[in-house]
Amino acid sequence: MDAPDRRRDAGPVSVAILPTRLRPADLLRITDQCASEVLDGRHDAMLPARWDPVHRWAARLRQDDDLDVWLISWTPGEATELHDHAGSIGALTVVSGSLAEYRWAGDGLRARTLDAGDQAAFPLGWVHDVVRNPDDTTTSGPTLSVHAYSPPLTAMNYYEVTGSGRSGPTHLRRVRTELTDQPE
Repeated sequence: MDAPDRRRDAGPVSVAILPTRLRPADLLRITDQCASEVLDGRHDAMLPARWDPVHRWAARLRQDDDLDVWLISWTPGEATELHDHAGSIGALTVVSGSLAEYRWAGDGLRARTLDAGDQAAFPLGWVHDVVRNPDDTTTSGPTLSVHAYSPPLTAMNYYEVTGSGRSGPTHLRRVRTELTDQPE
């Protein structure tokens, strides 16, 4: 007698569907290329005559139906707020200085440092806050990064972390959604 067939129909194979034809690797390549262009001076005409030491500054480097690319300056202490990019994926390359990223890891925030030349990609649902690295005391000029979003940003969701340690489990709660075409 043959052994019973224990294989089961697993059903349809699940495939992640992205809202764009571009992939995170494409966005990383694009931000790296644009960061090189910034360092080579090809976007100097877009730069402010004087950097604002208090408020962030951003300039769009490229835009089409699939992609939005921004050069962003970061000032000490000015954070983006905990957010995601709604229906867009994203990536960044740090051009100069250092950034600190605080991302939601399912049970709390995890920190990482991104220094000049470092890159990061953000899949759908990536919730994070980005700020100029408060531990970076060596950067005298602006901290700059290039960000790419696909499809171009149309909305941002903002969050707060609720609960903590002794008072119960930590959770993430969406507090608002804003329509936008500006980077965060």
